[in-house]
Amino acid sequence: MITYKEAKTILHSMTKGDSLLRHARTVELVMRAYAAKLGENEEQWGITGLLHDADYEAYPDQHPNVIVNQLRERGEEEIAYAISAHYTKWGVPCNSLLDKALLACDEITGFVVACAQVRPTRLQGLEAKSVVKKLGQKSFAASVDREEVRLGAEMFGVDMKEHISFIIEVLQQHQQELQLQPQEAQA
Repeated sequence: MITYKEAKTILHSMTKGDSLLRHARTVELVMRAYAAKLGENEEQWGITGLLHDADYEAYPDQHPNVIVNQLRERGEEEIAYAISAHYTKWGVPCNSLLDKALLACDEITGFVVACAQVRPTRLQGLEAKSVVKKLGQKSFAASVDREEVRLGAEMFGVDMKEHISFIIEVLQQHQQELQLQPQEAQA
């Protein structure tokens, strides 16, 4: 299996922007936490989250094919397939629990981070009901596909508020690393 160190090297070879690197890390953390909760392979799920958008910055017109092909060349079919299926409009069906987890965690994790970034207390005190309310505001984080968020939770079989609460809890445990601690604590 691909090592975490190899995965980070691949990510950093194609991704330089802080925002996308943070997104990769947040999705990795949430995927690892779900793997632990569900008794799945934490390393595999974490690496899937880490690499799901690895080629997006360098090859936006070819995303996710560049990273999928690299992973397939390494014999990482499960990770490659999950990444190829992490957006329903690509037409690749989500078959495994890994596929469904990535779909369920990608867009909403980015959205939770966006919600945290506009609050002085960041993740501290952020509640699922506030995130759900923001999902209803189409102008907020407009690039987040609300239908993908809904479909992801539905396919993964999780209640939206419970799913968001889980993501918030996971990210709170890493708020300093993610630079999402309350503003006064950042000074």
